[in-house]
Amino acid sequence: MAKGHRSQIKRERNDESRDTRPSAKLSYARIPVTKACFVLDAIRGKDVQSALGILTYSPRYASRVIEKLLRSAIANAENNNGMNPEDLYIEECYANKGPTMKRIKPRARGTAYRIEKRMSHITIVLNER
Repeated sequence: MAKGHRSQIKRERNDESRDTRPSAKLSYARIPVTKACFVLDAIRGKDVQSALGILTYSPRYASRVIEKLLRSAIANAENNNGMNPEDLYIEECYANKGPTMKRIKPRARGTAYRIEKRMSHITIVLNER
């Protein structure tokens, strides 16, 4: 027989498997996954200071959004987990596909052309060296 109530057992099991690494997630970013991945591939595995330098001088639009997200993850690590920002590096960073907004643009001879405005969910996970 299990000890405790079913919800208490589930809560304890979830606490054991919970990821304690500091992270930040941006949902519904108006950037296609492919364009976000160009920037994320450039900073994956780098320490935080060099990643911020790369993002600052990158000409892509996605780099501004990801820089803001990285600063949020650093603040989470510092305030919630008590980590030193100089020791942090980017352990994981990925972009998942979000919903697509479908728009219509009129074309020649009364036809319609579908424009798909894609979104993504971007996640950055940090860790200490």
